[in-house]
Amino acid sequence: METPVVSSYHLGYVLMSYLIAVLGSVIALSSATRIRQPNGSIHLGNTIAGGVALGGIGVWSMHFIGMLALRLDVASSYSLVETAISLVAAIIAVSLALGFVAKAPHRLGRLAVAGFLLGMGVVVMHYLGMYGMKINGYIRWDYGIIAISAVIAVVAATAALWLAFNTAGMLMRTAAGLVMGVAVCAMHYTGMQAAEFVCTTAERGVAPRGFLYLHLTDLPSVVAFGAMTFAALIVVYLVYQESSDDEEFQPALKTR
Repeated sequence: METPVVSSYHLGYVLMSYLIAVLGSVIALSSATRIRQPNGSIHLGNTIAGGVALGGIGVWSMHFIGMLALRLDVASSYSLVETAISLVAAIIAVSLALGFVAKAPHRLGRLAVAGFLLGMGVVVMHYLGMYGMKINGYIRWDYGIIAISAVIAVVAATAALWLAFNTAGMLMRTAAGLVMGVAVCAMHYTGMQAAEFVCTTAERGVAPRGFLYLHLTDLPSVVAFGAMTFAALIVVYLVYQESSDDEEFQPALKTR
């Protein structure tokens, strides 16, 4: 027996997903300005910080908050294996793109290549995260809408990389983060329109069980803990980086 699943969205979680995307974007923009050193080298720590901020918070955490916004009339759970792999994929894709474009941020060719790779990384993260969602049934995909979501992801990623290296001051970064939040959410919710959920059992209220499966009700605490932990660690790192730079600058002044 195959029956379509009725879906709707909780607007409170939709708004929360946007705010999470903005938070990750603003932190990533702050980290990106420190990636390229005065001597032209790439700072690995700041590159990873930017990758964790945008990939781990702005994309991954936003994705799963967005999944919480989805209301289905069947029970669901999430595989921690695919969920964890999607997190690693997002962080690696963003870190590589930031490091690549930071070497020559004003070269359009380099920006376009990095934007494409980053966009595809976001697409992989999104649909891998969707693969980790388990229901007693399956998902029927609209590949045309998937293609549209991929285009949105590439455009959004290219814009994110441009903003990362062309914004100065907290006010401009916040404005850029607000724009990036819209772009990230647009990709996610467009991608969600490509999915039609189909139930194949009469026991619609029973969530699938398996090795390292996480029930939907446990997902908010896991995602919130991950997002806040990432944000706190990056902020502490950036503050430490700022104080280290100040300590290096002061002896230089004394020697003059």
